[in-house]
Amino acid sequence: MIKVLRLGHRAGRDDRISTHVGLTARQWGAEEIVYSGERDTSMMESLEDIIDRWGGDFTVNYREDWRPVIRDFDGVTVHLTMYGERIDEKQEEIEKAVEGENLLVVVGAEKVPRWVYHNVDYNISVGTQPHSEIAALAVFLDRVSEIKSEFEDADIEVVPSEDEKLTEEKN
Repeated sequence: MIKVLRLGHRAGRDDRISTHVGLTARQWGAEEIVYSGERDTSMMESLEDIIDRWGGDFTVNYREDWRPVIRDFDGVTVHLTMYGERIDEKQEEIEKAVEGENLLVVVGAEKVPRWVYHNVDYNISVGTQPHSEIAALAVFLDRVSEIKSEFEDADIEVVPSEDEKLTEEKN
């Protein structure tokens, strides 16, 4: 089971980014995303609407107190930060650690508290320059997980095409 914890969501400022963090998590097989920071029901509803139409078993939750999400997690915890150890040097170790285990991936919006760095199993960098948390999550999950191609109960599915956008309604 993969869970993503999005720290420090700022309503109005992070709506699109946080939504895309959730969509990225879902695409790479996560079962849940937990948001902290400012409660933003419109952002959560947007994600839930996509899940309803495009399918899958993915939940969106808000937690004001996010520390127990990390502290009580039964599995491997990874914080994605450009200040962490390089993914290329730790990938094999992480792959072995998560084999048969649950995985919690932590991504920040605003400055991540020092507490996180000291209470996760790994602080991992996918790059050492400023970059998007969406990109970091996609790169990391692509290295340690598999992209999902089918989602149960989808009302809409993409029909692969060389030169146009095609979807199929699944009623």
